[in-house]
Amino acid sequence: MSSGIDYLVTSMSMPTIFSTMVVLDMTFGGGGHTKEILNTCSDVTVLALDRDPAAFCLSQQLAKQYDGRVQPLLGRFSELLSQLQVKPGSVDAVLLDAGCSSMQMDQPQRGFSLSRDGPLDMRMDGDRQEKHARKISSAIVEARSVCPITRTQQLASVVAGSFPGAALYARRDKLERQSHVATKTFQALRVFVNDEMNELHAGLRAAQTLLRPGGRLCVLTFHSLEDRLVKRFLSGGDMATLAQRHPGQRFRRGAGEDLGGEEDMGGGENGTMATSHWRPLQRGVATPQKEELAANPRGRSAKLRAALRC
Repeated sequence: MSSGIDYLVTSMSMPTIFSTMVVLDMTFGGGGHTKEILNTCSDVTVLALDRDPAAFCLSQQLAKQYDGRVQPLLGRFSELLSQLQVKPGSVDAVLLDAGCSSMQMDQPQRGFSLSRDGPLDMRMDGDRQEKHARKISSAIVEARSVCPITRTQQLASVVAGSFPGAALYARRDKLERQSHVATKTFQALRVFVNDEMNELHAGLRAAQTLLRPGGRLCVLTFHSLEDRLVKRFLSGGDMATLAQRHPGQRFRRGAGEDLGGEEDMGGGENGTMATSHWRPLQRGVATPQKEELAANPRGRSAKLRAALRC
């Protein structure tokens, strides 16, 4: 969600969760979450992380407005401990919004948008299942044999061309609005190009190490594979079996980095969180209300999981 913090405020009493000393916003984006946290809690300092240099520049500007209360950080989740040197146990709350930011979606030159033509890029730094994946991939291979695919609308047209005419208008999103048939293809390519599943896993492990006992973790996800990963991580489930079901995104073991929690990743997934690391702050997963979706349709697929670090 572009204003996902609103959901946290209304559904989880955000002032209670975030009225602490240090909050890590792991996905600064356009700064909406960070601004809401700063304006709601006067005694909080925000570590504003993003891998996007454009977002980093925005966080630097915000740091000037909130003197001493914003610390901009440029890098990936996986670099939090090794390169950005945030100290273990130094954070009181973590907010991780796994969605692509509206700032990136609204700029056609970034290559994320279906509706606006731009270079086919999708790099953030400079699971929904597609039933017709084989048909789409064959169409892409055939099109590439004729001409390189370098533009977003060029790819969207190739994907659309692999569907019968009636199917082009059959897909609907959760608001029952017409959904472009290439939406899942674009999402899958974005996830692969940015190594998003490995980065999300690294972010969760970093949060586990950085949070003090009693600290809070709030995670917003936007498709089923992300949500399954978060659910399994918080319940102490076996991440290897999840990776085997999605071989394109095998989860790395950390390349020697001590991100914490590896020794407890072998438990089964039984719907409860592992008592050794996490305790739930809510029952199950929370989803947006109708009025929130009316104000922000992009949040239609958002899911929120929240837990306390034991």
